[in-house]
Amino acid sequence: ACAQCHLPSGDGHPESASLAGLPIAYVRRQMTAFKTGTRANVRAGVMIAMAQVLSEDEVTAAAQYYAGLKPTAGYNEVVETDTVKKSVIGAGGMRFAAPDGGSEPIGERIIVLPKNDTEATLRDPHSGFTDYVPQGSIAKGNALASGGDGKTVACSLCHGPELQGMGEVPGITGRTATYIFRQLNDIQAGMRNGVGVAFMKPVVANLTQSDMIALAAYLETQKP
Repeated sequence: ACAQCHLPSGDGHPESASLAGLPIAYVRRQMTAFKTGTRANVRAGVMIAMAQVLSEDEVTAAAQYYAGLKPTAGYNEVVETDTVKKSVIGAGGMRFAAPDGGSEPIGERIIVLPKNDTEATLRDPHSGFTDYVPQGSIAKGNALASGGDGKTVACSLCHGPELQGMGEVPGITGRTATYIFRQLNDIQAGMRNGVGVAFMKPVVANLTQSDMIALAAYLETQKP
């Protein structure tokens, strides 16, 4: 079931995507991309398998359901920091604070920790996460979203003046930083392809990992 990873609320978990409010046509297009192999990254195995067995009517029904939802306010929040709690990988591919405590430099990473470990493990759709990012990420991402003085392309050209989507083009604000980073990285590495993705190729061509972290952090802080 879609809700196993994306939750009934559509807000998703760190390993998946937020689907709430995405255009029906966009969701259908992504399912086709999984089915045909034009979208095939390290986390795509489950989606590729699902795309092979779901009918067009079932995909449409799921897309209609999630398109009718709104992202939950405050489900994920972004915190800039120099240090973060040491963490370990646990159930569901999620990070949890290390049992023995301690902290470490965040470096060039996005570290996602649940607000409540027990509820996150139970996949409670009412319990969200905190996305820790390096200091200065949000301001840097804001500049990049506007074109970064020619380093990239302004997001508003395709995603609309408020970056909340236009027609079949999805909104990119309020999406989790880890998800946005993965998509930028996958497009740059050639693991996402297709007609729509072609427009993103020049956007990501000159971005560094630090740039993608910053852009992802900024977009998450904006109203979905």
